[in-house]
Amino acid sequence: MFANLSSEALKARFAQAKVLVVGDVMLDRYWFGDVARISPEAPVPVAKISQIDQRAGGAANVARNIASLGGKAGLLSVTGKDEAADALDKLMAQDGVAAYLMRDAEIATTVKLRVVARNQQLIRLDFEELPHYEVLEQVKAQYRAILPDYDVVIFSDYGKGGLTHIADMIDWAKHAGKAVLVDPKGSDYEKYAGATLITPNRAELKEVIGSWKSETELADKAQSLRRHLDLHAILLTRSEEGMTLFGDGEPLHQPTRAQEVYDVSGAGDTVIACMGLGLAVGFAPSEAMHLANTAAGVVVAKVGTAVCSFEELGKALAEQ
Repeated sequence: MFANLSSEALKARFAQAKVLVVGDVMLDRYWFGDVARISPEAPVPVAKISQIDQRAGGAANVARNIASLGGKAGLLSVTGKDEAADALDKLMAQDGVAAYLMRDAEIATTVKLRVVARNQQLIRLDFEELPHYEVLEQVKAQYRAILPDYDVVIFSDYGKGGLTHIADMIDWAKHAGKAVLVDPKGSDYEKYAGATLITPNRAELKEVIGSWKSETELADKAQSLRRHLDLHAILLTRSEEGMTLFGDGEPLHQPTRAQEVYDVSGAGDTVIACMGLGLAVGFAPSEAMHLANTAAGVVVAKVGTAVCSFEELGKALAEQ
């Protein structure tokens, strides 16, 4: 599909793309260690921690993927006013992302702490609170101020409360002539009405349209939802089954790239980042889907929330 476009030309096009990511951010923390005994205090393993790692997750991981592929990424979100927010700010600066983190002094930044031993999670501890009205109003004001600086808007909804006003934000972006992509959450898709594209996975779509027994039934239900919400397209990510694009014509399907899968966490972030980049530089949704499918194949071979670099994408495209 990209045979007539050199790697240098693709990289130059990506460098012109300006994508704003709005949504719920989190700090993914990993404590790696080993387990050699059971605690005398309770029947639980004792993990001796030898390494600590932290990565930007949620909407921040979408922004990381855009920057890693060579695009210009902005990130607008709510955090607490704490050490975890400082860590996120620093990570975004390292990745070359312009971060607009609205700090709510009354909440804690969302943190997911995973204790890992011998490549197995022992436990995950979540710290999260809903942002307050005053900070969400600041988010709206900041969004309207920076919207003219970007070509495409991606909403990354993780259900943490940062996108309370997403319906208004979609309207403002549409009136400004921007493409709008949404990684959805929950069963209420009415708030995403008017978006250009949504990217649910199988479980998320099933929660909205119900189950399906055939590809024909799936297509009928997906197209009905698309028309009801006035969407240009729905990109259904299907894990080992690849992905399917439901637009104006016949559904377009791409099988997954055959390889060993280590971790699917964060793959959805990579998919929507590539779709946003592709649309920002003028690719058709089907072409952007090809890029997204290829990049997702790269990140699922990595552990944890990971990104696809432009070099990795270029190599994977060349191998097809």
